[in-house]
Formats: sequence, C-alpha cells, structure tokens
Amino acid sequence: MSAPTTAPASDLTLLPRSLLFSLGMLASTGIVASLIVLCFFLSFHQRYRLCQYWSRFNLWWLRVTCRIDYQVSGAEHIPDRPAIIMAKHQSTWETLFLNQYLPPVAWVIKRELLWFPFFGWAMGLLRPIAINRQAGASAVKQVIRQGVAHLRQGQWVVIFPEGTRVAPGVRKRYGMGGAVLAAHSGCPILPVAHNAGEFWPRGVFLKRPGVIHVVFGPLIASESRSPQQLNQQVEEWIEDTMMRLGTNPRL
Repeated sequence: MSAPTTAPASDLTLLPRSLLFSLGMLASTGIVASLIVLCFFLSFHQRYRLCQYWSRFNLWWLRVTCRIDYQVSGAEHIPDRPAIIMAKHQSTWETLFLNQYLPPVAWVIKRELLWFPFFGWAMGLLRPIAINRQAGASAVKQVIRQGVAHLRQGQWVVIFPEGTRVAPGVRKRYGMGGAVLAAHSGCPILPVAHNAGEFWPRGVFLKRPGVIHVVFGPLIASESRSPQQLNQQVEEWIEDTMMRLGTNPRL
C-alpha cells in the first residue's frame, strides 16, 4: 500500500484521527484485559491468542484512523524454532506488531507494570519476564533464568537492548541481557530494525500517516560465541540497517 512518508505539519485531521485511535485502543485494552483475567483457567496459548486479536485489531484501527500501515522485509529469516528477538525500540507500535506477527513471546518488562489493575493482571497471565530495573546484575540473572525456561517451553523472548524507547536517529548503549541469554540458552538471535518512531513517536500524541518499514535480519547463531561478540554483531546490524532505512525507507 502506498502512503506519504509523513503528513504535512498543518494537517488539521491529525488531532481527531489520533484521538479516535486512542479511544479505540483504550476501549479494546480494557475489554481484552478483562477477558484474559476472566479466562485465567484457559491454557496459556488460548489466553495469548486473545492478546494477539487485540494487537491485530489495534494495528487495523491505526491504519483506518491514522493511515499508518507497514511493510515487512526479511520475513524469510524468521526461524521455526524459539529465538531471542532483539529489536529497536522507538514506539508503542512495535510491541503491537511483534505480538501479533511472531509466535507467542515473553516480554522483558518492568515489574511495576504488573501492578496495574486488569491490564497488569492480564499481562502477568501471558508469562512475561518482569524485572526490577534497579536491581542491576540480579535483574540480568533473572532474565537469563526465566528466559531459558521460557525458550525451553517454546516461548520466544523479546528484548529491547537499549532498554527504553529512543527517538529516530538516537542511539543508546546496548545492554548485555539478550546476548547473555543467547549464550546461555544456545538459541539464535533474530535482530529487528524499523522506523516506527517516524510516525508514532515516543511521548507525542499526534500520529503521522505513512508506511512503517520493518526489517528482520539474518539469524545470529549463538553457539561458541561470547556475549560481547553477539551484542556487538546485533548492534552493528540494527544500527547499520537503521541508517539505510533513513536513506532508503523502502529497504
């Protein structure tokens, strides 16, 4: 589907479109979170399917209201076995996309998110890896311990190595958690780059229409590799791809 790269700054429809999307997302979040909590007795995969329906609805609603679509390249690199996803984090958008596009995943999240009524309770039923970010080395150990357990059960693990959302063009230090988990588990890393922050920026209510481009990179094998080597390779691939996305958005 074709769409402009961004909308003109004077587009007066941005506010009502963004408001309409937000209302739909809030309503769907409340409904689906309540359903997941009420369906606690279902299997994990059944509960997770409800969450995927929520993600698909919101990606569709985003396209209808804010005219934001997406294109994917490199999907052939997605393996048929559990992997560790290490992705650029610019927006809320990629959490919706990865949740519905990939097999069931475990998110590495702040434990405080689990304290929110219904939303946090529902998230807890989807088997995330909830960490205390202030715990330092013990948080990394928790990611390794729980991550290995999830991977052995067939649940993929998603890690944003920069730890927080960053603006387009910004680069933060890549944490070692994902690379250490890969080295310990023997599972491959699937790197992901995208430019969602150009259309749904962090901390900005208005969303600009366009096409988000998502690139899945070649699998990075973890056997006989040090965490430092893995982390460097992931960072180089993601950041190089981000630069190419900036000059060639149809990469």
